[in-house]
Amino acid sequence: MASPEEMMAQMEKAPEEFGVLLRGKDDALLCKRPDGKNWAPKEIICHLRDTDELFLVRFQAILTLDEPKFSPADADRWAEDRQYLRNDVQEALAAFRRRRGEVLKFLRGLKPEQWERAGIHATRGRVTLRDWVTLMANHDLNHLEQLKRAFAGQA
Repeated sequence: MASPEEMMAQMEKAPEEFGVLLRGKDDALLCKRPDGKNWAPKEIICHLRDTDELFLVRFQAILTLDEPKFSPADADRWAEDRQYLRNDVQEALAAFRRRRGEVLKFLRGLKPEQWERAGIHATRGRVTLRDWVTLMANHDLNHLEQLKRAFAGQA
């Protein structure tokens, strides 16, 4: 299992990896869903921006409260309610970069014992800050692959 430092190094590279894939793509392609269920590239970037905001709020709660409880996010509802397809993808990517920087600054400021603080997630159970970092890094990789598939017109 990778260390938090290795996971954070991977997380630090993610915004640029997404940016490289987005470069030169027109809005029609950025808004094209591969099917009725899977997101368009623009929706993926907006989702990453918003989940980083959510992760940081959760991390702050974990440090200030004793094992706070969290409900799962409804990502599809966010995409609809926040009108992801109407967002500017470069603005969303810039906001994702900023938020990722804030998350990494927060995480790099943790003391060793704080990595074991946890919250209780409704579907995942008890999740430590160390576990969240692994989840975030894997979340990036999953969405990077999803973005590649979306550009290829595959679900």
